[in-house]
Formats: sequence, structure tokens, C-alpha cells
Amino acid sequence: MTVLHVEKEKVSTLTAADVEKLAARLEQDDYVNAFEGLNDWHLLRAIAFQRPELAAPYLHLLDMEAYDEA
Repeated sequence: MTVLHVEKEKVSTLTAADVEKLAARLEQDDYVNAFEGLNDWHLLRAIAFQRPELAAPYLHLLDMEAYDEA
């Protein structure tokens, strides 16, 4: 089984066009298996943490919301 390791170098080389293609794949949700979609989701999540300016338009795909635990 292949384990996804998202290296900082990979995320640092991505362009806005690359992230747009990634988001389009996630929105279409037409993957051969669930693991391919999960890999894309993890990559977008890594981009959101390491290069938030690229992922900002696509945060809705991550379902990342602030929670008030008070």
C-alpha cells in the first residue's frame, strides 16, 4: 500500500493553476477509488497550511470550520 507523504518541497513548487486543477478534481469527485480523492484532499489540506494564499478560494472543499468549544 502506498502511503502519501506530502513534502514541503512539493507544496512549494505548486502554482495557482496546479491548485485550481486539484480543486476541480475534488469538486468533480469522479475518482476510481476513494483513496485517490483522499490523497487530493490531503494535498489541498497541506497547501492550506503551508501556502494559504493558494488554497483560500477552495477552503470550502476542506470543511475546515472554527469550532467554539466553550
